[in-house]
Amino acid sequence: MSWPAAGGPPDMIIVIGHLVVAADVREVYLSTCREVVEQARRTPGCLDFAISADLLDPGRVNIVERWEGREQLEAFRGAGVDDDQAGMISSASVVEYEVGSEHALD
Repeated sequence: MSWPAAGGPPDMIIVIGHLVVAADVREVYLSTCREVVEQARRTPGCLDFAISADLLDPGRVNIVERWEGREQLEAFRGAGVDDDQAGMISSASVVEYEVGSEHALD
């Protein structure tokens, strides 16, 4: 889904979704994400970044990110998830939305 402002670049990128890991390794997975969250929040252009345990599903990890734009997101993302983390993920459903200023509700 894309809503660019007046044909220009989006004003914000929202990344949202979830990962599925085995319930018995979720806490281990989340502990490996702490440094990633800290780094993301220090990155210029990061408006919000959270990786958290789902309250109802013991194998679900929720992902929420907000970025000023594509350039900042791509600069942070780099190579993506490391091999140790990737090995714990059994499935993922994560999408990106480009939001123009007329749709942002700050």
